[in-house]
Amino acid sequence: AYLDGLAQVTMRVGGCSFLRCTPQVSPAWSPLVGRRVRAGVPSLVGGLPELRARRLPILPWIRAAAAMTACASGTAARRVHDEAASSAAPPSKRVRATDVPCIVTMQEMLRGKEGVMSLAQGIVHWLPPPAVAEAVAKAAFEPDTSSYGADDGLPALREALTDKLRVENGLDNVRVMVTAGANQAYTNLVVAVLDAEDASVLFAPYYFNHLMAIQMTGGSDRVVLGPVNKDFLPDIDWLETRLATTKSGDAHIKMVTVVNPCNPTGVAMPAEHLQRLSAVCSKHGVWLAVDNTYENFSYEDEGHPAHTCVSGDHVVNVFSFSKAYGMMGWRVGYLAYPERLHGELMKVQDTIAICPSVIGQKAALAALGAGRSWVRVQVKGLAENRRIVRSAIEEALGSGSVVGGSGAIYFMIRLPVQDDLRVVEWLTAKHRVCVIPGSACGAPGMVRVGYANLETARCREASQRLSDGLKELAARGAAVLEPAPGT
Repeated sequence: AYLDGLAQVTMRVGGCSFLRCTPQVSPAWSPLVGRRVRAGVPSLVGGLPELRARRLPILPWIRAAAAMTACASGTAARRVHDEAASSAAPPSKRVRATDVPCIVTMQEMLRGKEGVMSLAQGIVHWLPPPAVAEAVAKAAFEPDTSSYGADDGLPALREALTDKLRVENGLDNVRVMVTAGANQAYTNLVVAVLDAEDASVLFAPYYFNHLMAIQMTGGSDRVVLGPVNKDFLPDIDWLETRLATTKSGDAHIKMVTVVNPCNPTGVAMPAEHLQRLSAVCSKHGVWLAVDNTYENFSYEDEGHPAHTCVSGDHVVNVFSFSKAYGMMGWRVGYLAYPERLHGELMKVQDTIAICPSVIGQKAALAALGAGRSWVRVQVKGLAENRRIVRSAIEEALGSGSVVGGSGAIYFMIRLPVQDDLRVVEWLTAKHRVCVIPGSACGAPGMVRVGYANLETARCREASQRLSDGLKELAARGAAVLEPAPGT
């Protein structure tokens, strides 16, 4: 039904077929909305079997594209390039089946635009602890900084992380591998434990780079999107039923992934919920990957759940220095995993990175010296930002429009219209404020808003712009998204 309502064409780009939205869609977003149908098939109908085969990951995009088409004007034209005209080999099917990264799309959309304030990318506004700059200045003159290090990380950093995991996270008897950020840590894990024929579970709304890592390694048509409950927590009842009643022909689910606190929803998972999730995965012999990137962004002083971890022979925990220590550009993350996985992870690490950046690891070791107390001061400083952003959203759309706020650095907004991609584009162009489309996270009709990007004064200004835009959207609906006559 969604497909029948789309005024789409198939377009050949670089040896790959795309569903292309009508001219209403900006060139910046059309690769994100358009999904590959099938290389060498120049018709929408020819791609239907593959779309059906990939129905779970693709339906949110079809819904978003359908919403765009509903308000689009003009006539779409068929542009098909003759495949025989080019003898160049196409890129891999795996990568062509991978989503276009929404952050890259956002950056391209903003290029050349001045005065746009960002509540989009998941970053913090503070610099690393002062000890980091001192350590880096010293490390620049140390010979080992310019050499290869141990594949799994500098011994001094791994030892410090082992202590941190035991004291702060309650994790004993785990191996530690340092990586070039949490995204590489997760990709290492996907490569090490999943085969192309294995299914894996993400709960929508999900973190877009987790989906991309699975797609890129060949599992794009075996991603099972699980639901969340009314509190936007993973629906464990659904998961237990799904694992216990696999039908003939269904791919075997081998891994379940969650983010705690959650990116994109900003919801912290209670300890008992996480423990039950772990128990279900253990019972059915399934890996559980827990991304703890936002472990320090918990607000238990306000009555929200404290961050906790689980461990076991089936659990792999992902961590990051990027957010808490303001070290996004240093690219340092790490894995905590059972011994039985060490040899396989080392194969992946040696192939992809050989070792993490040595100077980045020395910076991370210095950051650890500042400790959790330094981080907590920074996180507590976000309280006013959280209040400002939430108030701005609720003033425009009401309290029922906001999801999250119990953890991480995000809210999600339920929009009064379904076309979140066009809303993002319109907010950027007219109100000069940027957010992330929920469709990139499997949540069409929503947007993700960050509140750690800007210092308080600038956050207040960006929030006012967002509120003004949302008020206009609530008052006029999808009509505001239509271009003015003659444009």
